[in-house]
Amino acid sequence: MRTIITIVLLFIFSLQLTAQTTYPRITGYVGILHPIVHFGDGGAQWNFNGAYVGGFPTGINIWKSQRIGFSFEFVPFIRAANGTSKMNNFLFHPGVLVALGHGFTFAGRAAFETSGRYGLTPVLNKVIKKNKDCSYFVAIPVPARFGNDHPATIGIGFQFGIAF
Repeated sequence: MRTIITIVLLFIFSLQLTAQTTYPRITGYVGILHPIVHFGDGGAQWNFNGAYVGGFPTGINIWKSQRIGFSFEFVPFIRAANGTSKMNNFLFHPGVLVALGHGFTFAGRAAFETSGRYGLTPVLNKVIKKNKDCSYFVAIPVPARFGNDHPATIGIGFQFGIAF
């Protein structure tokens, strides 16, 4: 009887050990970013006002622990206007990740654009549906941009995507 209890306990404890997440943990994601509005010297500039700009963020997250990580994000932007479209900007967006709990994550990102602009982007992210192999999320980025002989701007956008 003692042997059976020992075997059962070893089996139960081994299941708990295999269920633990090991760190560092690498995840990836893809999404769609819709800039909504940005504010600068000329007042509010709305997306869809004469042209539409959309971004396609793709990234790799390296989680050091359950609470902190680092992210590499790459975002090509496509501008559509007057019946034509083109890629008009590319953004390199590295940053730190902080898990806030309850599916929320804060990303503090540096921003380097091929347009010559640079800045910071705080992002609040929320997982809205978590599956075994992927998660669906929404995010609100607030980009602040400077440089390239343009006035400083701050904006807000809406992003959704899938993480795996």
